[in-house]
Amino acid sequence: MEDAPVLVEKTGHITQMTLNRPDNRNSMNAEMMAAFIDAVEQVKSDPDIRCLIITGSGRSFCAGADFRAEEKNELFQAANAGLMDIYRPFLELQQVRVPIVGALNGHAVGGGFGLTLMCDIRVANKSAKYGANFSRLGLHSGMAVSYLLPRLIGLPKANEMLFTGRLIDGQESLALGLVNYAEEEEQVLPKARELAEEIAISAPVAVRMLKRSVYRGLDWDITAAAEWESHCQSRTFEMEDASEGISALLEKRQPEFKGR
Repeated sequence: MEDAPVLVEKTGHITQMTLNRPDNRNSMNAEMMAAFIDAVEQVKSDPDIRCLIITGSGRSFCAGADFRAEEKNELFQAANAGLMDIYRPFLELQQVRVPIVGALNGHAVGGGFGLTLMCDIRVANKSAKYGANFSRLGLHSGMAVSYLLPRLIGLPKANEMLFTGRLIDGQESLALGLVNYAEEEEQVLPKARELAEEIAISAPVAVRMLKRSVYRGLDWDITAAAEWESHCQSRTFEMEDASEGISALLEKRQPEFKGR
């Protein structure tokens, strides 16, 4: 269905998943998370797939959590029960055995930025904004961002991005080694597909084994990091600063944090 929150399309040995809430910048809500986990299960169960592309519809890749009024109460309640339930569908990408290419067509912020870090290869929009703005919302990061980012770009730059909550564009992301390519918006998906096709002509079993070996050698443990972050993030969700930060975001003003 064209109005489904996540679209899945297979061409040859390549499957493309498209986040499809363009009117809400492909932000995460319960409907999208349910559709996402179904799409991931579909990919995992297809032995013929050799590469997965993840992209977004419209001008954004993913704006992170949906902080609109009707979603915010659900999010705060989920925080008390454990935010792992919110991020688990996206963490399930770890179980995809084939390489994942992120076609980051537009902005990716907060949890949406975390989703980009779950990809093995990233193609950015050179003009789009990327980053972990959690601290500017009065929140701890989630989805293992504080674990992944230092391992991808080094500790000093990761600290700067996390502590300031600053967003960077695709060009700077490329300079930091955060993405593999930074392209004009209309060239992001074609470049991602070009890479996917190159992967798909390689020996599939060898590629799957290589992917496993790479992360095994790094002692990669995203789930444990995400579990710790869900605890820390849930505590910050309970603070006045989080209410202020989210309200300021929705009202498009500078937040006034009190440290409580």
